[in-house]
Amino acid sequence: MTLLITWPESGPQTEVRRTSDPAQIADALAPLGVRYERWPVREDLPADADGDAVFAAYRTEIDRLTREEGFATVDVVALHPGDDPGWPERARAAREKFLEEHTHDDDDEVRFFVAGAGVFYLHVAGGVHAVYCERGDLLGVPRGTAHWFDMGTRPSFTAIRFFHVADGWIGSFTGSGISSRFPDFDAIHAGRTAERAA
Repeated sequence: MTLLITWPESGPQTEVRRTSDPAQIADALAPLGVRYERWPVREDLPADADGDAVFAAYRTEIDRLTREEGFATVDVVALHPGDDPGWPERARAAREKFLEEHTHDDDDEVRFFVAGAGVFYLHVAGGVHAVYCERGDLLGVPRGTAHWFDMGTRPSFTAIRFFHVADGWIGSFTGSGISSRFPDFDAIHAGRTAERAA
């Protein structure tokens, strides 16, 4: 289940909101222009399924959202730990690409988590809203919204990406340094794991 934590943009010393209720998360994000949906989880789809299998499993949902939003391109991206000795370096480089606050001038950032998890941090309306997304979660961050994404030190996720423009992911970095002042994916993930074990 996903989790939403909201802090003042001044820092994480005070939590303004913490909820794992999907309806409350959707209600909290909607005024920010952020789309949040839960899609059915395909239990028979392995975490490391290839793109063709992911498209086949989620064809109905992909087609609906593409019609509603007019997306030009849809693809599948996956990053899972492997035996390849080069994997740690590839994982580190992939993570660092998204860790700094940025915006997108020409497109929304829309992702559906087929497997694994990641955290989107939205810096908007005087707050930082950390959305911990797991399989079944779809998040749409509107163009122009300052945000960053953390997949953790050992990334493991498969996601469907939706683009209005053919160029795909193009970020404009703010240089604010704000992302270093808030808990990272590993800290939030550890907290979720502890909550579930309690």
